[in-house]
Amino acid sequence: MKYESPKTTKEAAQLLAKAKGEARVLAGGTDLLVQMKSGAVEPDLLVDIKRIKATQEIKKKDGAFEIGASVPGMALRDHKALSKAWPGVVEAANLIGSDQVQGRCTMAGNLCNASPAADSVPALVAAKAKAKVVGPDGRRTVPVEKIPTGPGSTSLKKGEIIESISLPKRPARSGDAYLRFIPRTEMDIAVCSAGVNLTLSPSGVIKDARVAVGAVAPTVVLANKAAKAIIGTKLDDEALAKLAKEVEKVCSPIDDKRGTIEFRTEVAGVLARRAAKIAYERAGGK
Repeated sequence: MKYESPKTTKEAAQLLAKAKGEARVLAGGTDLLVQMKSGAVEPDLLVDIKRIKATQEIKKKDGAFEIGASVPGMALRDHKALSKAWPGVVEAANLIGSDQVQGRCTMAGNLCNASPAADSVPALVAAKAKAKVVGPDGRRTVPVEKIPTGPGSTSLKKGEIIESISLPKRPARSGDAYLRFIPRTEMDIAVCSAGVNLTLSPSGVIKDARVAVGAVAPTVVLANKAAKAIIGTKLDDEALAKLAKEVEKVCSPIDDKRGTIEFRTEVAGVLARRAAKIAYERAGGK
């Protein structure tokens, strides 16, 4: 195996594009190193991006945030402005693994690992996050929900790498939240999950919303009809019931030892209701 540690994203992309055999990107390594030790992955080239300045920073400009691809979860938690603006996104990222894992794991890695149960992804999708992708043909910006295409697969082309993930400027009276169900109290994989992001009018009526659910389909699902069900309301019981019903409609989970189709579908709706309530309160709703 060959190891490279480039200093720019362009250089990293060139290395990946020219690689013969299987090439992998190393950011936090909390998924990749486990896969390598188990023999599931045997890369011919390992490109370590942690020395690239653009991947190491959290930058705020005009109210928007840009989070480098190698920024660990613990750094997100410790960033006060980011945690205040996007508490749901930060909380979701901080559910990945243990405290030790948090010192290394990254949101970009969680996204590119392309697990349907990835914790940070539903929150990012609800937040309208975008990935800044660098490749042999230049740069492009991609909505986060367009990156995973199925379990373990992404839309990234050969030589492409995510440099950072951007979160938009927060409108006034906005809030977000992420919740998941796991069999254990911590350090487990989501059986189902939900992220909600919404904005209120001065009177407390929801004027914009995004709802995303995880672990109930091959990729995270953006539940547009569920969001429409609560827009124009003050999140009363009827609106919450419609929200849960629309979430259930977009679920197409599998049966396995961790949860049945029926269980995952129903609990996804429950989580969406609860996350919506939290987001509503965070936005200043009463």
